[in-house]
Amino acid sequence: MAKVLIIGAGLGGMPAAYEIREELDKTHEVILINESPKFKFVPSNPWIAVGWREADEVSFDAEPYLAKKNIGFIAERVTKIDPDANQITLASGDSIDYDYLVITTGPKLAWGNIPGAGPDGFTQSVCTLEHAEKSYVNFKELVENPGPVIVGAFQGASCFGPAYEYALILDKALKDHKVRHKVPMTYVTSEPYIGHLGLGGVGDSKAMLESELRSKDIKWICNASVKEVQDGKFQVEEFNQNKEVERTHEVPFKHAMMIPPFSGVDPVASVEGLCNPKGFVLIDEYQRNPKWANIYSAGVCVAIPPVEDTPVPTGTPKTGYMIESMVTAIAHNIAADLKGEKPYAKATWNAICLADMGNTGIAFVAMPQIPPRNVTWFKKGKWVHLAKIGFEKYFMNKMKSGTSEPIYEKYILKLFGIEKLEN
Repeated sequence: MAKVLIIGAGLGGMPAAYEIREELDKTHEVILINESPKFKFVPSNPWIAVGWREADEVSFDAEPYLAKKNIGFIAERVTKIDPDANQITLASGDSIDYDYLVITTGPKLAWGNIPGAGPDGFTQSVCTLEHAEKSYVNFKELVENPGPVIVGAFQGASCFGPAYEYALILDKALKDHKVRHKVPMTYVTSEPYIGHLGLGGVGDSKAMLESELRSKDIKWICNASVKEVQDGKFQVEEFNQNKEVERTHEVPFKHAMMIPPFSGVDPVASVEGLCNPKGFVLIDEYQRNPKWANIYSAGVCVAIPPVEDTPVPTGTPKTGYMIESMVTAIAHNIAADLKGEKPYAKATWNAICLADMGNTGIAFVAMPQIPPRNVTWFKKGKWVHLAKIGFEKYFMNKMKSGTSEPIYEKYILKLFGIEKLEN
């Protein structure tokens, strides 16, 4: 009998538990470990931050639903991984042996890279449910006492969609409260241009997102490196194509929401040979670590190089569909290994995204995610806003049902009316 441990119960970990359980026979044990007892649907966090959702609408206790599928669950933080001993240690001091380890922890939010940044500093976040709830408190203060707003992504960030989402959702929320005319907004981003998205742009993303920000009277600063966040103001350096500081800006704010740079979580990043210098898990084409072949990883915590060199560092995002594809490959490859067969399943790294913008939305497809691409597609419409709402309910219901089917792919296939996604 083999024991499979999965660390992290987010958008990668929960589906991984269900898919691996489905692929393995009942003689094998599958255990999911997560610091929180709850599954939390992270894509809804921008709605939480303006009061459009409550926490219990986008989260639920994971254990009862996992138990129905014969999946063990431990709500405790992992403090150490010992790959040579095939063992992890929990915060309680207990140790658990494993035959296979699947790392789907997501990232550590590296606020410390920018002085004054983060919820413990002067900026807000939508990266976690708890951060989004705290940001909502600050949003309500903004409504009562309007002033300048900054939204965007710090240097080194690798997730840009939620920043654009939040900027445009915030615009709509402030209009709903009839104070938008009192709130100057500036979008500050490490991207070399609006709509880069860490992907080198997708289709008409540059023109469409520039137009969207301009029509909402949102100014922007690109190639931006935030030197320091002080109480009520950003100190920003704007770089040129030669990677030289071209201008400096002092940008005031009453409310600021910025996506931070990511790094690997401490117990993962501290394992020598497991990760790259930033703490992201090194994987081969089968999602396995090259040094320890019984360790797999998927999601934001895996190491992927930037799409291109930019004046200010920008990372490559890992979208939901891409994560789902990694998870499926892991499930098949663990099953193959248990049968004495060679791994064969590879993830299809396509970017398919639905981004809400308040009362409309944008959808884009980049296949494959990293250029050169066979497909690039970028569209805007009210239908995307409705599709994003529908997907929230669809994903939450599927997580409660214990499905092992590919959730993103099935929803996208239905949405776009196609039979199969191909590179």
